[in-house]
Amino acid sequence: MPTYERKDIEALCKERNVKFLRLQFMDMMGALKNVEVPVTQLGKVLDGQIMFDGSSIEGFARIEESDMNLRPDMNTFLILPWSNGEVTVARLICDIYTRSGEPFEGDPRLALRRQLNKAAELGYTVNVGPECEFYLFKTDASGRASTEFADQSGYFDLTPADKTDEVRRDIVLTLEEMGFKVEVAHHECGPSQHEIDFKYTNALTAADRVITLKMVTKQIAKKHGMHATFMPKPVYGIAGSGMHCNLSLSKDGENIFSDPSGEFMLSDLARSFIAGLLKHAKGFTPITNPLVNSYKRLVSGFEAPVYIAWSTANRSVLVRIPTARGASTRVELRNPDPSCNPYMAFAAIIAAGMDGVKNSLTPPSPCNRNLYTMSEDERSCEGIEMLPGSLKDALLEMDSDSVVRDALGDVIYSKYRNGRYQEWRSYKQVVHQWELDNYLQNF
Repeated sequence: MPTYERKDIEALCKERNVKFLRLQFMDMMGALKNVEVPVTQLGKVLDGQIMFDGSSIEGFARIEESDMNLRPDMNTFLILPWSNGEVTVARLICDIYTRSGEPFEGDPRLALRRQLNKAAELGYTVNVGPECEFYLFKTDASGRASTEFADQSGYFDLTPADKTDEVRRDIVLTLEEMGFKVEVAHHECGPSQHEIDFKYTNALTAADRVITLKMVTKQIAKKHGMHATFMPKPVYGIAGSGMHCNLSLSKDGENIFSDPSGEFMLSDLARSFIAGLLKHAKGFTPITNPLVNSYKRLVSGFEAPVYIAWSTANRSVLVRIPTARGASTRVELRNPDPSCNPYMAFAAIIAAGMDGVKNSLTPPSPCNRNLYTMSEDERSCEGIEMLPGSLKDALLEMDSDSVVRDALGDVIYSKYRNGRYQEWRSYKQVVHQWELDNYLQNF
């Protein structure tokens, strides 16, 4: 992505006849928000003088302290290619500040910046390569989303039955028109399920790319009369959608997870980072897997991780080390799903890994067996624990993990925790179809 200065944005807005600016940010629950202003306000936008009502955003501010300030990251400027006719719209992703000019402690993007700054103080750059999966479903006669598949293809398929191929191609072309470089795009194993991957980059840019990908995917799907969903488990009995995260640390431009003389060609630092991920996996799960529905993906049988272990080859583990070495050496964390707030998720993951680095933790021996086929006793003998089985269990684990809580900060932790507990209580009180199918006739 290009690097912009103020003069560049002013020139582009004039050259492309931009009429409106969307100032985007993400709330704690992972919803993308935006304030739209006419381009006549460009000066105020670039000066960071646009205010909005924070009390209207879940978890942001109380009514008596509601005025909040949007300060754009100029490097996130882009023209939205689906702008209609003469009404050209551009967007900027913003950081949030208080009325008094202080960074807002409840801003998820700020939480990630804090973790990256801590890593930078030790000389490290944190790189992330997210792999976002999603489903493309048909819409009904009224245009509402359904769970009717738009194709019946499978993993990497390219057949006449793959009716969503054109949609996926259109998404990629749109992203490239916006200046992004897509590394891989393919059909996933579920019918109508797809994956689009960007090349790894610094964690903040990676998070910005995730929210842009989701926005573009939904917009292009709608144009084709379909609905794109990043819901973790939209249909029972088929694969859920994950967001595997490939992680590495670099120093002075060199990948320091690589060590040709180390075991598995991994550096001691990489092994400590892995140990930190395993140690804090339960605690960061309610951030990386934030919905009640997330835990219907984290079950055996669909290649989603359930057990806390690592391996250099095994896809049934939580942490996998892909085959590539040298500059491409990386750690793949497999439990996150695309419903998460990527800023908060990356912040918690990085804090966990860096805790392992700072304390020189040592991971257990890698597990090269299929964990799904091992018995409970076998897993217990090897000290392999499970991820939380529900949102409530995950929140309890977060409560006892000070590293994860500190990564979020007190404001985000308390507001996010309360919001997710409300979601759990609401779910728990609803009578679901499964209960009616199994109990209504029999009791």
